[in-house]
Amino acid sequence: MADNLLIALQLILAHVLTDFVFQTKKGIAQKRAKKARSGYLYFHAALAGVLTYLLLHQWTQFLVPILVMVTHYGIDLWKLHQGEDNLRNFLIDQFAHLLMLLIAWLYLTNNFQEAIPTLGAWITDSTVLVLLIGYLLVIYPVGFVIGKATQKWQLEIAQEEERNSLVRAGRTIGVFERILIVTFILTGNISAIGFLIGAKSILRFSDAKKASARKQTEYVLIGTLMSFALSILIGSLMRILIF
Repeated sequence: MADNLLIALQLILAHVLTDFVFQTKKGIAQKRAKKARSGYLYFHAALAGVLTYLLLHQWTQFLVPILVMVTHYGIDLWKLHQGEDNLRNFLIDQFAHLLMLLIAWLYLTNNFQEAIPTLGAWITDSTVLVLLIGYLLVIYPVGFVIGKATQKWQLEIAQEEERNSLVRAGRTIGVFERILIVTFILTGNISAIGFLIGAKSILRFSDAKKASARKQTEYVLIGTLMSFALSILIGSLMRILIF
């Protein structure tokens, strides 16, 4: 088990060094400009393979470093052709890299034969299913319910003033808020929910003199209370089912 963990850490360290520590802004700019013709892209992919080889310390093992090098090149090239360097493309890029590292780890640790049974065990594990369903509920359906329940107030505020907040910022805050609440409940840190209430209290509106300021405050408060109530309910049910 210790050796398996060590190999996983070595593979991840090589990736972090390659993609974040040793990758320069100048090199990234050259990759974006020249794409497949970029010399830095080839150097970057080769560096991934070399670092993987050096950190693994398995001097007769060449297949994994070559796999990392070739797939790193292909994944980065795909990302370069996506145009906009946004969060979505970044996450897909990193997921693909980590998936390749997982395949390399399974190969090095001879765990391929255990992968399918392990996945099957997760799918049939009630604890895993409770966690998966619970978190999905607070991320998606709960947000939808709150949005629909507060829609009339949101439209009323929008009619009275121009938008003065980030697009979809409230929805994103709500998602993280609900994830934290459920996590606090599952880990027995219910008092930490007070931290979220304190964080909410730092909200300030641009002009308190506006007639809509009070409406906006009430709108945020209603949405927050609904979010907290539903998250605490779901988190409590998850805790009962698991423990």
